Amino acid sequence: MSVRPTIASLFKEVAKEQGRKLAPLADDLKLLDSGLDSLSFAIIVARLEDSLGFDPFNADEAVDFPVTFGDFVRLYERHPQ
Repeated sequence: MSVRPTIASLFKEVAKEQGRKLAPLADDLKLLDSGLDSLSFAIIVARLEDSLGFDPFNADEAVDFPVTFGDFVRLYERHPQ
């Protein structure tokens, strides 16, 4: 099962809640150009942890911070459900 729809939905939801203009989501969209700020990303990661039971940024293994939306999605897709 892909987590992409869940992640995309959360990006849109948090952007709306935070009054941010979200750029169109595409794999090559740089997160810095997405329209979201660090608080928005913190909210997204916390909500994903609640719904998926996993926070890749708090895992035992080292994780490179994702640069693009596609990188962000793949970070969550790599974790076994």
